[in-house]
Amino acid sequence: MDLLPADVAGGAAAALIVASFFTSALTAAFGIGGGVALLTVMGYLLPVASLIPVHGVVQLGSNTGRALIQRAHIDWSAALPFLAGSLVGVALGTPFVVRLDDPLLKVGLGAFIIAVTWVRLPALARGGPALFAGGGLVTAFLTMFFGATGPLTAAFLGRSLPDRRQYSGTHAAIMTAQHGFKVIAFGLTGFAFVTWLPLLVAMVAAGFAGTAAGARLLARLPEARFRLAFSLLLTVLALDLIRRGLAAMF
Repeated sequence: MDLLPADVAGGAAAALIVASFFTSALTAAFGIGGGVALLTVMGYLLPVASLIPVHGVVQLGSNTGRALIQRAHIDWSAALPFLAGSLVGVALGTPFVVRLDDPLLKVGLGAFIIAVTWVRLPALARGGPALFAGGGLVTAFLTMFFGATGPLTAAFLGRSLPDRRQYSGTHAAIMTAQHGFKVIAFGLTGFAFVTWLPLLVAMVAAGFAGTAAGARLLARLPEARFRLAFSLLLTVLALDLIRRGLAAMF
């Protein structure tokens, strides 16, 4: 078996491995951002048809490591309803597994993320099984097309989980499951993961190392500083979604 797929050069593979380390560290430290950043890098280096499934495997590995490191802080009362909704969302999205690039949807997602980050919404602060299950359904459905919906998941969780480690662990558990469901769905629809195996193993290993490095920074961050950095980073990602949507429109 060749070490790399035919349409991935050695330099591109090396860049992807390095990017996996740093983007995983970003997510582990601030709870958000790494998946979107990695997807952006991969968009320049990988064929379009392989982008979402390969990204899903790498994010599965990265979030599994984050969930293991933060396992003591996972809030299962939030995670389990979210996972139940995620199963429904993946099941609904699987028949439509295509790379959707809908400019209007990007703008809408960005605006929604900004709203729930900065506007007081009591329902999000209260949380509850119904909200979490609904959030799981929506985000899992969208991840089949966009790949990196971590910011949207964070929007549902950020207000209702007040401790940064509790948020990070719960978010990691949910994203692990969502990416796992997505990888299974792509496998069932015929994507040839085996041809990508050596590169995927290297990227997952680099991602785990990055997660460990980022988790040490998370442990040292004061809660208030983490919340401010989290909100600002979420806003930057949302604004970039809006920018890309508007650029595609005009």
